[in-house]
Amino acid sequence: MSTERESMEFDVVIVGAGPAGLSTACRLMQIAKETEQEISVVVLEKGSEVGAHILSGAVVEPKALDELFPKWKEMGAPMDTPVTSDEIYFFTGPESALKVPNMLAPKTMHNDDNYIISLGNLTRWLAEQAEELGVEIFPGFAAAEILYNEDGSVKGVATGDMGLDVDGKPKDSHEPGMELHARYTVFAEGCRGHLGKQLIKQFSLDNGRSPQHYGIGLKEIWDIDPAKSKPGLVIHGTGWPLSESNSSGGAFLYHLNDNQVVVGLIIDLNYSNTYLSTFDEFQRYKHHPLISAHLKGGKRVSYGARAIAKGGMNSLPRMSLPGALIVGCNAGTLNFSKIKGTHTAMKSGMVAAETLAKALANSESSTTELNSYNRDFRESWAGEELHASRNFGPAMHKFGTYLGGAFNFIDQNIFRGKLPFTLKDNTTDHDSMKKVDDCKPIDYPKPDGVISFDKPSSVFLSGTNHEENQPVHLTLANADIPINVNLPMYAEPAQRYCPVGVYEVIIEDDKPRFQINSQNCIHCKTCDIKDPSQNITWVTPEGSGGPNYPNM
Repeated sequence: MSTERESMEFDVVIVGAGPAGLSTACRLMQIAKETEQEISVVVLEKGSEVGAHILSGAVVEPKALDELFPKWKEMGAPMDTPVTSDEIYFFTGPESALKVPNMLAPKTMHNDDNYIISLGNLTRWLAEQAEELGVEIFPGFAAAEILYNEDGSVKGVATGDMGLDVDGKPKDSHEPGMELHARYTVFAEGCRGHLGKQLIKQFSLDNGRSPQHYGIGLKEIWDIDPAKSKPGLVIHGTGWPLSESNSSGGAFLYHLNDNQVVVGLIIDLNYSNTYLSTFDEFQRYKHHPLISAHLKGGKRVSYGARAIAKGGMNSLPRMSLPGALIVGCNAGTLNFSKIKGTHTAMKSGMVAAETLAKALANSESSTTELNSYNRDFRESWAGEELHASRNFGPAMHKFGTYLGGAFNFIDQNIFRGKLPFTLKDNTTDHDSMKKVDDCKPIDYPKPDGVISFDKPSSVFLSGTNHEENQPVHLTLANADIPINVNLPMYAEPAQRYCPVGVYEVIIEDDKPRFQINSQNCIHCKTCDIKDPSQNITWVTPEGSGGPNYPNM
């Protein structure tokens, strides 16, 4: 621990200003007001502002928001596009699709009473509510290190040093990080959080659980022809183009107000074909006539991507440890059967706040493991929802899109998630990649600049920026070996699973060289998840680096 660091003391430090972290903060301060407790709460956010790193579809179920702020409509929450109609399709080919009658879709896919929103804008609104309640929020400060007490319990976090060069040496602008000490620390970093990942491993929080499973969600916002605008229309789909490589996932297109649509593709990261390119699959999907009809005549205005933790209840780790809690997508509370995680992440934070308020009121030692949180979350409606959906993902992985879809209809609509058995998927996503000799190359068409685009222009639209002369935040455990020892360097899959071209194989003097363009990184975490040899680790760059999403 550096002696140069200054330190600050709080009752609760929350890492991450997403839905889970901000809901924790808001509920904690509500309880403090109700019980006349004095509780000091600070939220750290690595983005340049709250919402800068938030990306989601997003169709949101307002159940948690109804509980947290019952008068959210009067308070001006940015939830003003109610879902008006649902359409679900099986894309059977590049120009064909079958529409699924709503009565044959799993009930979890129905969106009655839900809203199409910008999750980034909702988190900005939640941050305003938190600050009005007395929470301190520090955007642009990345929690880079976990601090521990002598007994091994979590003491807090330290922010990363600012002003280091690429070799880790101080520049003239160097400022040491700051230590934030807390009685309790809440890790709400989102999917595949850097610090949460460390804690899960160190405290064996995932013992007895299935491995976490992930998808990568790629998304664009388009301004469209006003004549085509249908605010409230929700389209979901599956099948092509992923079916061509025997991969799975789902697609979406949502109509917002103000003549905008959001279009996206979620690709399950258990895919096996090393030639699959996540970015190019998304660009290809937009050319399906059912989708391109909405986009033609419009203009793409934003692009981004983010990993999704979709293992559900089967993969949910123990969420408490001495001195700390792990909440939201950092633990994996998303309900993949609904393709929604905001309401469950918020509820996990609200339950965490209630747990922490009791501990603080009882003056419990910070070393006390807050085991009641695990029970209370599982007994909440969010936990019950995850339990009822526990078979959804494993069924799709085991039986495929069509048989898996049929199973899930029976499980969700007829048995309501109460079948007397639990399907498991215990193969990790990074172990599912086949060797290059066993894979069929995929010939992706060149972008037309109208519906489909290239990576450089897409990175530009994400607003991504990193100081170039800083330590590379994509680290190799062993730089002397290829990323995937089972594949020739020319077929290195990182070139294709990364959605923004961070990784390249450069041929110099007939020899391949692996290059990391870390300044392009949009913090999606896909490389940390999918790398077959698990040689890449994503760590926090300098605070405020990364994408700057305006309203994703």
